[in-house]
Amino acid sequence: MEKYKITCCSTADMSKEYMEENQIPYVMFHYQLDGKEYPDDLYSSITPDAFYGMIADGAQPVTSQVNAEEYCALFEPILKQGMDVLHLTLSSGISGTVNSANVAKAQMEDAYPDRKVIVIDSLAASSGYGLLLTQALENQRKGMSLTENADWLEQNKLRLHHWFFTTDLTCFIRGGRVSKTAGWIGKTLNICPLLNVDSQGRLIPRSKHRGKKQVIRALVDKMAEHAQDGLDYSGKCYICHSACREDAETVAQIVQERFLKLDGKVLINDIGTVIGSHTGPGTVALFFWGDERTL
Repeated sequence: MEKYKITCCSTADMSKEYMEENQIPYVMFHYQLDGKEYPDDLYSSITPDAFYGMIADGAQPVTSQVNAEEYCALFEPILKQGMDVLHLTLSSGISGTVNSANVAKAQMEDAYPDRKVIVIDSLAASSGYGLLLTQALENQRKGMSLTENADWLEQNKLRLHHWFFTTDLTCFIRGGRVSKTAGWIGKTLNICPLLNVDSQGRLIPRSKHRGKKQVIRALVDKMAEHAQDGLDYSGKCYICHSACREDAETVAQIVQERFLKLDGKVLINDIGTVIGSHTGPGTVALFFWGDERTL
């Protein structure tokens, strides 16, 4: 069987245990919090509660993407072992890190002309990106070659859906995704926006809902509308959250009650420090396979 290694960035927001169990090398983004720099090391340096607690108390983290040298450090040990690399990056609609990955790809293929590095722009984020990673691993275990797997991912990545809501607009206002005026009105009226990731991998507000119960219902309805085979969906479903585990569990329970053919229970992860720096606390995201994202 052709030997290649699947790699990713820390922003796939899968647990450290998942990465270790599946032997996935990953490169870490970085962020600064209260003047101190941290690696996005899957909560090895800080707990989710501590991280989101600091943001809730007014801390404003600043994130930085991975540079080409860091990608080279990820790829080179694998190439030295005589294996090729299939690397999935965070969406280009959110970060420019795919450009650094491609610079590293060119450098490494020059240094190791008998080896190959393929970089996939996931057009995905957080545990949606993680769900694409899971599928890439399953494809490899089924015997797909490097190029077959890469082609499958390119052809199918827009079938991966990300729908999410937030009950705390603070970080969305800071980041400019919600205007100050709309944010003030939203907080006053208890408005929870429903957003998704579009076909270009960008975060797009789609609708507004009054209160948590309404937005949770709308979130799961979007899965019923878009999931492959509708309520007969038999694929995997992931959820991630930022300091609102109870809300995530509520969504998971509703999904499991409505979609009886799921491939296993809904997997719940914490939103990582880099994505969480932009969402802040109070966000729940739902990921599944469905029809192609066209807007």
